[in-house]
Amino acid sequence: MSKIQKVLNDLRREYSILELDEKSVMKNPFSQFEFWMEQAIEAELVDLNAMSLATADSKGKPDLRIVLLKDFGKDGFTFYTNYKSQKGQEITENKHACLNFFWVELQRQVRIAGTLKRVSAVESDTYFGSRPRESQIGAWASNQSTVIKNRQVLDDQFLYYFEKFKNRKVPRPAHWGGYILNPVRIEFWQGRENRMHDRVLYEKKKGEWKTSRLSP
Repeated sequence: MSKIQKVLNDLRREYSILELDEKSVMKNPFSQFEFWMEQAIEAELVDLNAMSLATADSKGKPDLRIVLLKDFGKDGFTFYTNYKSQKGQEITENKHACLNFFWVELQRQVRIAGTLKRVSAVESDTYFGSRPRESQIGAWASNQSTVIKNRQVLDDQFLYYFEKFKNRKVPRPAHWGGYILNPVRIEFWQGRENRMHDRVLYEKKKGEWKTSRLSP
């Protein structure tokens, strides 16, 4: 066994700081998520809005990456990206997707499954307008997910658009905007001792959210 294999094999960590009971969770999963998010903010977690986004193409080939949550509410969970990126192409082919938050310091996960659609142009414009100017220029400069010869190509593109929009407002590119995931399943996972974790599942059935406890 190699050193790395031994380290991976021996890694153990008990989860014991908190618990989760299906009888005490909020009736609405968005309220429960807001409560957990507030606790994550109070704990001053690093990148607490980072979430894994899993998508698949028309053939069911999966893909995964980290994106940032920028809004959430009764309609779903919102993030922003380049519509022409690989994820954007996959979403066009297959609207089904999953999100996962892992807050290691609180020993918690939130798993969310549902369907994606674009947010309105007005919402995308509003968020784009709130971004730092350099990030706005970057949205123009990067043809996300396409092959480029070297870093200089990217730097040259950035300088081109930096000059193009000098002394004026940077407009939102038509190929850049938001997606919202409308969930049908949301699972809250709380780590517990001896791998006997707490798992509470919310499922949307006939327009109403039903809760149940899952075995770890």
